[in-house]
Amino acid sequence: MAKPVLRIIIGSTRPGRVGPAVADWIAERAREHGGFDVQVTDLAEVNLPILDEPNHPRLHQYVHQHTKDWSALVEGSDAFVFVTPEYNYGFNAALKNAIDYLHGEWQHKPAGIVSYGGVAAGTRAAQMLKQVLTALKMMPMMEAVNIPFVHSHLDEDGRLKPTEAMEASATAMLDELLRWTESMRSLRA
Repeated sequence: MAKPVLRIIIGSTRPGRVGPAVADWIAERAREHGGFDVQVTDLAEVNLPILDEPNHPRLHQYVHQHTKDWSALVEGSDAFVFVTPEYNYGFNAALKNAIDYLHGEWQHKPAGIVSYGGVAAGTRAAQMLKQVLTALKMMPMMEAVNIPFVHSHLDEDGRLKPTEAMEASATAMLDELLRWTESMRSLRA
């Protein structure tokens, strides 16, 4: 049986963002974990316009090719890790927009969250994101990675230098994601 697909989604799209560095690190950790076929999707490259579908996403009657392409990526994934910054006590608009484009494609899939920011480490964004994911019948993991003062964890080349706590949190989250991915497979069959 093929490994389940873990899609890591980079939520931030703004110039100068650190999301790709965080995603590179968690993708490397996920590959080392060995339980998943790891794929990274950058919302800046997906470049979805503000939701422009005339039909409700639950109907799965998409008219735009960008939506059909996004739907296929999400549908073909078994689990997710959302890499999200915290903007004004919440997660950012590009990530919310990407989530709102779809409905059934998200259902019965587990989700991990890697958040980053300043002193709060993106935890307020993560809590808000969990509410949205739960409404879509996803299973957000309790285990998460929260990175405080993210810029202080970047080396001179812009790569993330994880702490022991970040590494331990990543392992715990990936272990739980794999358990839930296997458990939820029957719900999607």
